[in-house]
Amino acid sequence: MDEDELLDIVDADDRVVGRGRRGEVTARRLAHRTAAVRVRDRHGRIFVHRRTAGKLVFPARYDVVVGGVVGAGESYDAAALREAREELGVSGLPRPERRLKFLYSSPEHLWFVQVYEVVCGSPVNPQASEVGWWDFLPEEELERRLPEWDVVPDGLECHRRLRELRPTRPGGRGAPGPCREGRPASA
Repeated sequence: MDEDELLDIVDADDRVVGRGRRGEVTARRLAHRTAAVRVRDRHGRIFVHRRTAGKLVFPARYDVVVGGVVGAGESYDAAALREAREELGVSGLPRPERRLKFLYSSPEHLWFVQVYEVVCGSPVNPQASEVGWWDFLPEEELERRLPEWDVVPDGLECHRRLRELRPTRPGGRGAPGPCREGRPASA
């Protein structure tokens, strides 16, 4: 949300070639780095949320990962842990595990996404300035809702690629279970 935040600008091979302010980097569609973390609870349900209307990129849209930009000089791993802790409102979160990396490109945006996964065993208290609504959903429930939601496109691509890496096993992660109604971030 801070347009003055300093980011590394990267080339097509994800090598740092300069630095710029977040607002300028976004406006000029300069390639930079982001970290995205798919979060599951102990029951295998996936954390989903709706971003607040004040977000600089993709305001008020649903997302299936937490994360954000990698600050200038920051590593992907450090950014993933920082962003997950901040957005979930937890401390003591285990270090997210790297899964894959891809270049997200659209007419408006260009960034590398390092994708992670983590299991959060603690109660979450999402950051109200970032998260307007949230819940943990069984994978089947999430798949049912995705076509109805306006989902952040890079988050949706993370979800698709992670699904291809490790398909759901019958009776395993993502097995059907009760779905609670969504809650505001302050819940």
